[in-house]
Amino acid sequence: QVQLVESGGGLVQAGGSLRLSCAASGSIFRINNMGWYRRAPGKQRELVATITIGGRTNYADSVKGRFTISRDNAKKMVYLQMNSLKPEDTAVYYCNAEIFTGVIASGNYWGQGTQVTVSS
Repeated sequence: QVQLVESGGGLVQAGGSLRLSCAASGSIFRINNMGWYRRAPGKQRELVATITIGGRTNYADSVKGRFTISRDNAKKMVYLQMNSLKPEDTAVYYCNAEIFTGVIASGNYWGQGTQVTVSS
């Protein structure tokens, strides 16, 4: 059974920083794309950042220059460094990964979410 577990959320003042971590565990053969998404109150879930197995990154325009996604393939972890946080970054942040449990068996997995609250 594959699990993604996020950590690192919390309450921070505007302009501050937080670092989110997500650990994958279970019967994992390979992890392809990993990413972070968020859902703000009353809004739909949106992409924040993604990273390929080779390290290619993609960011939402709203976080470019402020957030950095990275991964450690050996540890099966993905991180999101969030700097210059704004109140509009307040949301539940979800880790996502495309995980192969075998040579051809794969699935799209989500973590349980971690709350990030930015006060003004």
